[in-house]
Amino acid sequence: MEDFPIKDVLIEFPEISKEIKAMADADQDMREKGINNPEYWDENIDKNNTNRMKQIIDEIGWPTISKVGKEPSSNAWLLVQHADHDVEFQKYCLSLMQAQPSHEIDSRDIARLTDRICVNTQKPQVYGAQFTQDSSGKFIPREIEDPENVDERRKEMGMDTLADNIELMYTKYKTQKLK
Repeated sequence: MEDFPIKDVLIEFPEISKEIKAMADADQDMREKGINNPEYWDENIDKNNTNRMKQIIDEIGWPTISKVGKEPSSNAWLLVQHADHDVEFQKYCLSLMQAQPSHEIDSRDIARLTDRICVNTQKPQVYGAQFTQDSSGKFIPREIEDPENVDERRKEMGMDTLADNIELMYTKYKTQKLK
């Protein structure tokens, strides 16, 4: 293991950690600019990131906290989350994440990817992590299985209540339309 501290944690793959962070930064930059300006939206970013994530996973397995650091591990989830063009890859990554010890993965990332896959396969989501907007621009969760118990499931995964998450979505994106 190379000596490379990120937030006081020694990580195994510092170069991959930096690369994942750079890919996530490009992903988020494109989304922030492109959400209301289609000329900034570039689907090739998602496709290129997916291809590189496949290579990284082939090389090191799932980028866990001890391999790349906490933020880059969550960034890896983000990149896979945006691989909607390859749902089988999303499913594969979810299985890799679920196989990790709990201290190696942010459980919220597992919940979010679970719901993304549900939405991508036209199934009700489990945790209510995926949203859409109604005609007035109000954020509403996509269909949820057993909605009466969703907050209990969210709590088990370390997530805020659905109501708190809806408020956060409104605060963060109140002037934007989701893609």
